[in-house]
Amino acid sequence: MSPQPSDTPTVGIAGCGTMGLPMADCLLTAGFDVWGHDVRPIDEFGRFAPRMIMDAGAFAARCDIVLSVVRDRQQTEDLCFGDQGILRRAARPNLFVTCSTLSPRAVADLAARMPAGVDFADAPMSGAPYRAAKGTLTFMVGGDAATVARLMPLFQAMGDGIHHLGPVGAGMICKVLNNFVGVVGVVAVRKALASARTLGLDRRRLLDVMAMSSGATWYGDNIDAIDWSRQGYDPNNTIGIIEKDVKAYLDALDGGAGAFETALLDELRGLEPLDLEPGPQS
Repeated sequence: MSPQPSDTPTVGIAGCGTMGLPMADCLLTAGFDVWGHDVRPIDEFGRFAPRMIMDAGAFAARCDIVLSVVRDRQQTEDLCFGDQGILRRAARPNLFVTCSTLSPRAVADLAARMPAGVDFADAPMSGAPYRAAKGTLTFMVGGDAATVARLMPLFQAMGDGIHHLGPVGAGMICKVLNNFVGVVGVVAVRKALASARTLGLDRRRLLDVMAMSSGATWYGDNIDAIDWSRQGYDPNNTIGIIEKDVKAYLDALDGGAGAFETALLDELRGLEPLDLEPGPQS
């Protein structure tokens, strides 16, 4: 991609983990002036390490736009308003974007607490790390038209499906609904694979058939590309994160969890590691 104009704003990625770091790499490749911030040691960021700013104040002062890709609501709170919060600084970004999956209620709370002069948008993404590395993420965006237009070149450098769904909060509502369906697919495929083994059917043949028929799912169709696809449940891994995503969906609903949602969470927490061998083209 061609370099961006010299007046392109400086972009910060807060939370340079399995999603944030490849997103930062895509922006850098596209010619953006991009910097990272994280609480982990700087030697964990490979070739991007020279562009990591570990001091929160220096990061806040350097960046015009910050995309937050931290794990959850508490980490978002700490990043923005904690003791070292970047939005508590006199020198701070003028646009803050949450890309983490949060409850829509948390997004509304964040929007209401933005300091004067700081615009806000929600832009959660879908696609897993392998698509983040390819720059083919799907972004679900909520915000006013002017703010989204300002962000569009960044999204286009990191994704190939950018959906402006309405005002602040609309992106996150879409994301938690999408993730709820995705988690149902994860549990369904895992149970089908377990049943195939019990019944003596080759699990690879089952996946091949499902991918071409009514059993097609994002998880099952991409099981060899998704880096966490074989994980068992652990509160600290990606399966634990998608449990958090289901809870974010439920938090948006006044009625909370019904019987189906309760059973889904129970099944998710009961997942064991998957011992499926990689496919022939993986």
